[in-house]
Amino acid sequence: MIKAGIIGGSGYTGGELIRILLHHPEAEIDFVFSTTRAGKKITTAHADLLGTTEMEFTGSINPDVDVVFLCLGHGNSSKFLQENQFSENTKIIDLSNDFRLQADAVFEGKKFVYGLPELRKEEIKKANYIANPGCFATAIQLGLLPLAKANKLGHTVHINAVTGSTGAGVSPSATSHFSWRNNNVSWYKPFTHQHLGEINENLKFLQADSGELFFLPNRGNFARGILATAYTEFDGSLEEAIDLYKGFYSDALFTQVAEEPIHLKQIVNTNQCHVHLHKHENTLLITSAIDNLLKGASGQAVQNMNLIFGLGEGIGLNLKAGVF
Repeated sequence: MIKAGIIGGSGYTGGELIRILLHHPEAEIDFVFSTTRAGKKITTAHADLLGTTEMEFTGSINPDVDVVFLCLGHGNSSKFLQENQFSENTKIIDLSNDFRLQADAVFEGKKFVYGLPELRKEEIKKANYIANPGCFATAIQLGLLPLAKANKLGHTVHINAVTGSTGAGVSPSATSHFSWRNNNVSWYKPFTHQHLGEINENLKFLQADSGELFFLPNRGNFARGILATAYTEFDGSLEEAIDLYKGFYSDALFTQVAEEPIHLKQIVNTNQCHVHLHKHENTLLITSAIDNLLKGASGQAVQNMNLIFGLGEGIGLNLKAGVF
């Protein structure tokens, strides 16, 4: 059994990791570290696990676990690793943005591999340290990577994406409490969102002259999920585009090309990404949808763990959406 540790277990991504790993047939949780809840039952933070576990949060770590997941706020993972040492055999999967860019990928001798399996599966299999992609970055890249791979992303791309309130984290803020968020939609960080760096870097890894991205993120009045739409000029037919995408994702376990228009409910609570294509004159519209806490965070982290340890990629991730 793979012994796993979780750092920062009281937040949304930590809670989803606990839920997945408790039911993973090849892994077991060794500890869940929390500075604010040490000594308290995990169910005090994650009531959905009542009856599933009696584990408690701890204020100490086991440096010899097989894998550790860092579910910390952005900028805190590097600080934690500076202050806490793990064994040379411990794999590290970081869910923050500390190591996603190539300029930050080497930290204290550790080389972090960007953990998007649809792009870097073979590198992930050989890696010891993983920088898990951002949620918006996952949805948008999975919508655009096939075009870049085919060198057909040379024009400007306009992207509009809406995310649920869990994307803002567990700590309340002025734009996440119920009375503000309910029956409300708004944009934020127009054209400057922090995930643009990793998106651009990976698109240009496939196509150096890929077009400029204009990204407008939106806050939705729902809890979880991301629906992203992107459109750009495309000189081929819709059938050619569909063949291109199906070819690119032919061996992708969790990314599906849908024949019908997609919606959030079909992917929420799963590790799936669904992609749909629509052509209008010379413009290709690409829609992608993921659960921001699963394929956009904890589910993808476990997917990466499975790849690193040579397990079946989907083990522990057979999750079903609730459409009705």
